[in-house]
Parts: sequence; structure tokens; C-alpha cells
Amino acid sequence: MTAKKSGGCLCQGVRFEIDGALNPILACHCSQCAKTSGNFATMTSIAAANVTMLSDETLRWFQSSEIASRGFCSRCGSNLFWKQTSSPDIYITAGTIDKPVGVRIIEHIYVGSKSDYYDITDGLPQKDEW
Repeated sequence: MTAKKSGGCLCQGVRFEIDGALNPILACHCSQCAKTSGNFATMTSIAAANVTMLSDETLRWFQSSEIASRGFCSRCGSNLFWKQTSSPDIYITAGTIDKPVGVRIIEHIYVGSKSDYYDITDGLPQKDEW
């Protein structure tokens, strides 16, 4: 049985609970993740139905492309969620989940878009796209 996990933004305006096993973390190096996080973004995923919002008074959604929206806190700016329109899953930024997270990064995606100020040296698989 998987224990419930919780998480939220920096100011606690958004708090959520996760019920179920999280998927391994992807490190996304696309230009949109860089713009919303200031660096690459690390995200895990789960069925959106398994995420319960405990507090969402400051949660706002921004449609960042034709196929996806990003959830963030309108007060502290925390980058929280990525949701593809046609998918039942939601991606949760790993750093917003209270420790222990319980899953690790398994690969890097969109490395063809990564910035030039860092190198990826952890030996994990790298994909130019998803």
C-alpha cells in the first residue's frame, strides 16, 4: 500500500495530497520549462484523479501551448503543475512534493533545447525531444 504524499507552494496558498504511486521523475530541459522555473524542471506524474487539492486559492493556470497548461501560485510564483489537454495524467514539479518524494530522476528530455550554461553529467539517458 502506497502512503499518501502531500505538497504545495512556497507560501502554502496551494496545498495538495497525492494518493498512489508516483512515476519516476523526468528532467525537462525545454525552453518553456526553463522560462517557468529558471532552469530545467523535474517532474513526476500520476493520474490527475489521484491528486486532491487541499487549498487552491492562489492556483492559476496558464495555457503555455496548444496542448498543455501550467499551474502556478499567483502569490509566490511557484511552478507546480503541467497538464496536457488530452491526458488523464498531471505532472507535478518534484520540488513541491514534501520529502521523502520516493522516486528519482530516470532521464533527461528535450536536451536539444537546453541552455549552454550547464552540462548534464549524471550518466542518465538523454533525449533531444520527449
